[in-house]
Amino acid sequence: MKIAVEGCMHGELDKVYATLKRLEEVENTKIDLLLCCGDFQAVRNETDLQSLNVKPKYREMGTFWKYYSGQEKAPYPTIFIGGNHEASNYLWELYYGGWAAPNIYFLGFSGVVKFGNIRIGGLSGIYKPAHYLAGYFEKLPYNESDIRSIYHVRYYDVLKLMHVEEPIDIFLSHDWPVAITDYGNWQRLIKAKPFFKEEVESKTLGSKPAALLLDKLRPPYWFSAHLHCKFPAIIQHGEGGPVTKFLALDKCLPNRGFLQVYLPPGPSPQPNSFLYYHCVLLYIFQVIEIESDPGPYEITYDEEWLAIVRKFNGLFPLTRKGLPPWVDRLDIKEDRVWVKNRLDERGRKPFDFVQTTQPFNPSQPISNPPTMHCRNPQTESLLLLLEQPYMLDSANRGGIQAQSNTYPSRDVNNADNDEDDDAVDDDIGVADDADDE
Repeated sequence: MKIAVEGCMHGELDKVYATLKRLEEVENTKIDLLLCCGDFQAVRNETDLQSLNVKPKYREMGTFWKYYSGQEKAPYPTIFIGGNHEASNYLWELYYGGWAAPNIYFLGFSGVVKFGNIRIGGLSGIYKPAHYLAGYFEKLPYNESDIRSIYHVRYYDVLKLMHVEEPIDIFLSHDWPVAITDYGNWQRLIKAKPFFKEEVESKTLGSKPAALLLDKLRPPYWFSAHLHCKFPAIIQHGEGGPVTKFLALDKCLPNRGFLQVYLPPGPSPQPNSFLYYHCVLLYIFQVIEIESDPGPYEITYDEEWLAIVRKFNGLFPLTRKGLPPWVDRLDIKEDRVWVKNRLDERGRKPFDFVQTTQPFNPSQPISNPPTMHCRNPQTESLLLLLEQPYMLDSANRGGIQAQSNTYPSRDVNNADNDEDDDAVDDDIGVADDADDE
């Protein structure tokens, strides 16, 4: 099985898919799956742009809407996680994961799925200490604070992933595990990105929750993006223990490290030629080959993960209080048996894609569109399958808040203070090579 892994998509689906097609031609190979490490920007229409954390004058529709509308179809099964530049209103509809468009699957705010017999896990968003212990208190339409905090990683999602016991083959995170630079050529990194120097030397560059998950899950492959540069590392988990190959990838722009592939020997293509441009572009992907069962391959639900979702769903934190302090380790054995029986009866394919809004129409643009929460039928069907209540809108916030308020707060003061956020990256806003929040 050949899997292509891409860094930040930033809505450039047409370019990425065209690049992969060219790669297949150049190498006479076949790509089975594309993985994206965040900033996917699944923008369907003007309404979604209102929930995209990008300065309004830099907001662009991108090309995802073509795939959502059915005008185009993704030529490769595509799995992505969220980053910090997303249409967060749409991803919230698919909090547990689901088809964002035909053949394009969102892994959820946290999640595990199978592709063939390969197990793929991921954690969406980026880490900010101020919101880590909080619940998902944000409500649509997002204000200037909520549009940033909605994609900040929560302990609730990390704790669910910490309950995964069966081996993960590939894991995706948007920001890097903290101190991952210790395992690679950090001197070369800070030479290229001198503004990382202080964080690298103080071992504060990256995400603490991602580092916890790396130590717990120890997958053979871990891919990240966010910092818009390429960085490889090898992590040996204890003497004689398993090895994780880590790679951070760049965003989809010419002359940037968002793809890495092997090119056949021969004369180097000339600058400005079509092949040269694509060879440079190909540097932004990583293509890996994994032993697997014979295809055809398809995305399916993961039994263990759905058991974890079922166990934790009743504790879904929807206020600033976060999880009750007693929640740490839960036994999912009974849920595992229950989920297996349900999947044996129903099958393991995810529920079918359903449009929940009108896609962008270039000939009929809409100004000042309203933003409100929509119950996605995929999410409703999954929760019905698991016999769990729907928690993603205001209809359930009162009960959860009342329950959470019976426990001491695990939150911190001024959780919505985003003064420590970084500048928006250069191609969509302000500073060079640094992402916002």
